[in-house]
Parts: sequence; C-alpha cells; structure tokens
Amino acid sequence: MKVMSVDLGRARTGIAVSDNTGTLASSLCVIEERVDERLVEKIVSLANAEKAELIVVGLPKNMDGSEGESAIRARALAGEITQRSSIPTHMQDERGTTVTAHQFLSSAEVYGKKRKKRVDAVAASIILQNYLDSQK
Repeated sequence: MKVMSVDLGRARTGIAVSDNTGTLASSLCVIEERVDERLVEKIVSLANAEKAELIVVGLPKNMDGSEGESAIRARALAGEITQRSSIPTHMQDERGTTVTAHQFLSSAEVYGKKRKKRVDAVAASIILQNYLDSQK
C-alpha cells in the first residue's frame, strides 16, 4: 500500500511518500502555502497523483502529550483531506521529528536556504517512516 505523509506548517508543509510496499519513506516536496483551503487542494492533488491509499498527518503534540492549537488545526485539515479525497487519514505523533530532521541535515552538511527548503519534507519522511515501522 502506498502511503503519503504530511508535516503541516504555517508557511511550508512537508510531503513524503512510501514505496509501493509501504516499507520505505522518502521525501517528496515542500508545499509553500499559507491558506488552508488551497493547501488541502494541493495535498489532495499530490495524493491522487501519487496514488496514495492512506495519508498520515503529523500530530504536533506538546512535550507533555497535550494537544494545543496546532494539533486542532492538524486534525481539522486531516478531516478536510479525507472529505475532499475519500482517502483515509491517520494522525501520527510528530514530537521531535523537526529536531531529528535538522540533525540529519546537519550531518549531511545542508545549511542555509537549502536546509529551510528541505527540513519540512525530511520531517514528513520521518513521520511516515515512524508510522510504517509501527505497522510491522
């Protein structure tokens, strides 16, 4: 099963996809969009193009496990994605993924503007890989 993941942000949203066997996640792109309605349209379009059967949406929980405004937004956007595409969504805890993405990019010596453009897609791939690993 092909799975797509979404790391929501205010300005940039990272997208990653799995291989057809649902084993390995890889970064796909970053969507630069601030308007939620247009963002959902772009995510649905990518999901259809990639033939995704499931969309994993990062759930930004606070470190104590509680959910704040960002988590409420993520849940709402996941609902909109399913409503507009009929593709089911799954919420995946994303705590620590952005920090891990920055560490990964540092070890790969990616800095400055290149890092800013890639970090969200890398975080999306970490979210997706965590989900895929949990399904084994």
